[in-house]
Amino acid sequence: MGAEMLAALAEAWTEFRDNAAYEVAILTGAAGSFCVGEDLKESAARGKSGFAPDLPFDPFWNNGQGPAGSIQKPIIAAVNGWALGGGFIFAWMADLKVASRNAYFEISEARVFPVGAYEFGFTDYLPWPIATELALGYRLSADRMYQIGFLNDLVEEEGEVVARALDLAQHLLRLPPSSLRNTLDVCRRLRPEVPGHIAALVATWRAVTDDPDAAEARSAFLEKRAPRYDRGRGTT
Repeated sequence: MGAEMLAALAEAWTEFRDNAAYEVAILTGAAGSFCVGEDLKESAARGKSGFAPDLPFDPFWNNGQGPAGSIQKPIIAAVNGWALGGGFIFAWMADLKVASRNAYFEISEARVFPVGAYEFGFTDYLPWPIATELALGYRLSADRMYQIGFLNDLVEEEGEVVARALDLAQHLLRLPPSSLRNTLDVCRRLRPEVPGHIAALVATWRAVTDDPDAAEARSAFLEKRAPRYDRGRGTT
């Protein structure tokens, strides 16, 4: 998820939102990989974690799916490989999700940031231990994600995943447009949200940009070595 790709996605999602000829979107990745998340090399070169500044507004990534979002059309994720970090979030944001058995899912933020991306499992009604497992950066197979109810369908081969997503899209296109629009809206409104006091607490941790543990984790990733933490510093 480097600056060039994110800018291109923003343009594509804006076109999908604004063009009435487009009714359903299918989001998939290149062969063998759905999306592996933030470009850590690019952010390291900038000297600051996170995405590049001054990116164009992306109506999908920037609250494009929720009730207050700007994309009021169904979005299907066709996960055909690794879905890590921001790639996991792409899949999570989709209304329907299909994956091939070679796919793996991981919310990677706990590995390289001061706090993991805890919210996604908990707001999908996943069992508390499994939501905790995801938040802590464990990697889960497509089979397991299907078993716990995160995925709508699972196909055997990577080459079948877009075809299955197209089947799901054809069903949506057979619905009366008003029913599709209204049903999608109410389903999105029923998705749980993180309590405000929890979000505020996590925001204070995410605002820390000089956390030495997170900096060491990112350096270790780029240098392809095991991280070396000073465990004598204590914890917050």
